[in-house]
Amino acid sequence: MIMENIKGDGTDGLVSQTNSISYVPFLKEQGLISIFAALFLSIAVFLVLSCTNSRKNKQKKRGIVVDTSGEPGLAMRNIKFDYLIREPWPGASTLASLFEQACEKFSEHPYLGTRSLISREVIESNDGRKIEKLHLGEYEWENYGAVFSRVCNFASGVVQMGHDLDSRLAIFSDTRAEWLIASQGCFRQSLTVVTIYASLGEDALVHSLNETQVSTLICDLKQLKKVAAIRPRLVTVKNIIYFEDYEEVGDDVKSKLSDLAVLPFREVEQLGKNNPTLPRLPESDNIAVIMYTSGSTGLPKGVMISHGNMVSLVAGVRTVVPKIGPGDVYLGYLPLAHVFGLAGELVVLSLGCAIGYGSPLTMTDTSNKIKKGTKGDVSVLRPTLLIAVPAILDQIRDGVSKKVEEKGGMLKKLFSLAYNRRLKAIESDLFGVSGVETFIWDKFIFKPIRALLGGRVRFMLCGGAPLSADTQRFVNICLGTPIGQGYGLTETCAAAAFTEWDDTTVGRVGPPLPCCYIKLVSWEEGGYTISDSPMPRGEIVVGGPSVAMGYFNNKEKTKEAYKVDERGMRWFYTGDIGQFHPDGCLEIIDRKKDIVKLQHGEYISLGKVESVLATSNYVANIMVYANSFNSYCVALVVPVREELEKWAANAGVAYQAFEELCENEKAISEVQQSLLKAAKAGKLDKFDVPAKIKLLPDPWTPESGLVTVALKIKREAIKAKFNEELQKLYQ
Repeated sequence: MIMENIKGDGTDGLVSQTNSISYVPFLKEQGLISIFAALFLSIAVFLVLSCTNSRKNKQKKRGIVVDTSGEPGLAMRNIKFDYLIREPWPGASTLASLFEQACEKFSEHPYLGTRSLISREVIESNDGRKIEKLHLGEYEWENYGAVFSRVCNFASGVVQMGHDLDSRLAIFSDTRAEWLIASQGCFRQSLTVVTIYASLGEDALVHSLNETQVSTLICDLKQLKKVAAIRPRLVTVKNIIYFEDYEEVGDDVKSKLSDLAVLPFREVEQLGKNNPTLPRLPESDNIAVIMYTSGSTGLPKGVMISHGNMVSLVAGVRTVVPKIGPGDVYLGYLPLAHVFGLAGELVVLSLGCAIGYGSPLTMTDTSNKIKKGTKGDVSVLRPTLLIAVPAILDQIRDGVSKKVEEKGGMLKKLFSLAYNRRLKAIESDLFGVSGVETFIWDKFIFKPIRALLGGRVRFMLCGGAPLSADTQRFVNICLGTPIGQGYGLTETCAAAAFTEWDDTTVGRVGPPLPCCYIKLVSWEEGGYTISDSPMPRGEIVVGGPSVAMGYFNNKEKTKEAYKVDERGMRWFYTGDIGQFHPDGCLEIIDRKKDIVKLQHGEYISLGKVESVLATSNYVANIMVYANSFNSYCVALVVPVREELEKWAANAGVAYQAFEELCENEKAISEVQQSLLKAAKAGKLDKFDVPAKIKLLPDPWTPESGLVTVALKIKREAIKAKFNEELQKLYQ
C-alpha cells in the first residue's frame, strides 16, 4: 500500500518496499485556492451559523447475550440471527462448491486481472544497489468461466502427476492470479494446501515443509531460488511447479534441483487439459488449508482450517458488508498465505466481484518498482473495495497531515475547516452538512486525497491490529468511505467480530459475526472480570463453525488453546482482553502475554504503552520491554529517519551516518522527551514510561523477521536479536 519508505533503500517488505508519494496534489492546484477561498469561507460561515440542529445517532443494539449455562464466561451473538450461519447459500458447504457455483453464476463477469509487463530494467542506485523498475500496462482480465476452466485443468494436472488424497501441496509465493487458481485446483481434488509466507525465513520454511510432509511445492521464480538453497534439508518434496515470469530458471538453480521434477505452471495446466480427470470433491469437515502463521513467538504453527470453517466465515462476512456485487473491483495485494488476504478474496468471489492484482512494490505512481512515467496499480485499477492493515492507513494519514502542515496558510485553514465540519457531521449525525457544502469539500479538498487510492473506493476493511480512532476518522473524512474494522486470528479464519458499515463509532471492532459466538471469560490475575463495571471484561474466547480445527501435529498447543463444550462447540481462547459495550459491540483493550508485573507490583501492559508511544512523530516502530526484576521499563525505538534528521539539522547536531545520529545523546534525549509528551497525552502512568531507550537505525520488516506480515512486532524475535542492547539499558 502507500507508505513512507522508512529506510529508503529498496529492501523487500510491505513497509520498506513502498516509498513516499506526493500526498496532496491539490497543493499545486492551478489557482483554485485563490479563486475559491472567499467562496469557501463564506459558505462555510453561513452553514456553521445555520446548521445548528443535530441529533445524536442512537446506539442501536447489535449483539445480544447468549445462554451458555454450565460454561464459564459471558457470551454474545449477532442480534440479526438467532442461530449460527454455516453457508453463504444452500449447497455451498465447501470451498470447491462455493467456487464452482460462483463461477457458474457469474460466468461472463470479469474475475481475475493482471497487469501486462511492457518492459523491465535494472538500475544501479548511488550506493551500488540494483533496483528493478517495471513499465506496466493495463489490466488483462479473465472472466469467471475462463478461470474455472483453468482451475479444472490444473486440478487434473496434479492428479496426473500422481497426487492422491493423502498428499499435500504447498504454495510459497507472493499474491497473484495463479496462487488462487492453484489453491482452487487442489480443493477440487480434496488436496490439502499448505500456505507459506513468501517472507518466511529458511528455518521456518524447512520446518513447515518437512512437518507437513509436502510432496509438491508451488512457487514463483524468486522463491525457487530460496528453495534451491535449502534443497538438502527438504525430506519429502519431490515436485516443484513454478509460475513463469519474465526470467528463465538459472542453470545454478536447475543443478541444485536436478533430482526433482520441476515443471512450469502452464505445463501442468496443459497436462490436465489433455488428460481431464473427474473431480474428487471434499466434505465440509475435510482440511482445506494448513496455514502457517508468522506468529510473534518461536517457529510458526500450522493452523488446520477446514472447508466448513472457511465457508462459514464467508457467509458471516457477507451479511455485514454493504451492497457489493459484480460491479465492484477489489485490489488483491495482501498475502494470500495470510488468512486475512485469503478470506477477503473468498468473500469477493462469493459476491461476483472482479479482483485486480497488485503489490506493495507497484501500488502507486511513485512506488519503488514503478518506472518513472508509469502509473501504479491503484491509478490503473481504480478499485472500489480495499483491505488494509492499520500501519498503512496511519502512514497515509501522517503523510497528508505533514504536507498540509508544511503548506500552511490558507490551505491549512481550509483543510482544517473542512475536516472539522465533516467530523462533526459524522459524530453527531448532522444532516445539514450535505448538499452544496459536501460537494465543495469533496471536490476541492478531499478529492485529490481520494485519488491516491484511485478515487472510487467506497468500502474499506481494516484488520490485523487495532486501528486508532484518529486514523479511522481520517479514512471516513478524507477518503470518503466507511471502514469496517475486523477482529480475528488465523485460528478463527481471519474474523470473529466486524464493525457494521452504518456504525460510526471508533475504537471498537463491532459485534460477533453471525457465524460465531464471542464470550468473555474472567481473568482474575490480571484484574479483568465479567462482573466489572461499567462494562464486563475478560479474555476473548470465540466459538462456532468458523473456529479452526487446531494446530497440525501439535496436540499440546491445541489442547491448551481450544476447548470443546458439552454441546460439541469448539472454543478458541485468544489471549486477548476485551470488553462488551452495552450495544453488544466488542472493544479490544489488552493482551495477556503483554502484561508484565514490575518489581514493586505494578502491572504494565506493553501493547497498550507501545500504541500510545507510537503516536510520537519520531517513532516508526517501538518495543517496550519490562521484567519483574526491575522497577522500570525500557524501549527499543526505530526512529522515523526523516524526522530525526530534520531535528538534527535544526539543532545543529553534526553526524556522518544515520547510525551515528542514533547513538547521539542529544538525539536520544529528544526522542525520549517526545515519548514523555505522548505518554502524558495518552494518560499513561509514570511507571509506563520507558526510563531508558535505545535508537535502532534499521527498519523492522517482515523480511527481517522482526514484524509479521500484518506489521505487528514479533516480541520474542526482537528480544532475541537485541538481547545485548536490552541488558545494557538496565545497567
